[in-house]
Amino acid sequence: MIIIAGHLRIATGSREQFLEHSADAVLKARSAAGCLDFSVSPDPLDVDRVNVCEIWRDVDSLEAFRGSGMDEAQSMLVVAAAVGQFEAA
Repeated sequence: MIIIAGHLRIATGSREQFLEHSADAVLKARSAAGCLDFSVSPDPLDVDRVNVCEIWRDVDSLEAFRGSGMDEAQSMLVVAAAVGQFEAA
């Protein structure tokens, strides 16, 4: 099992735009083969932070989905990222 977890710093005042844009990716990921969970959510204390958590059956499933990735408009809203990939047995 592969876990992707961490947070993104979003340009000031752009968090809602980022979350709205993320909804399509969340829907696609949740229906992708090998996706066990996928969420992008607003941090309850920091208005410029978005928390991410993904759980994938295996690396191949993750990489197959990652081929699409964030589009340029969405990635331009990300100021910094602290996200890691972990393997759970």
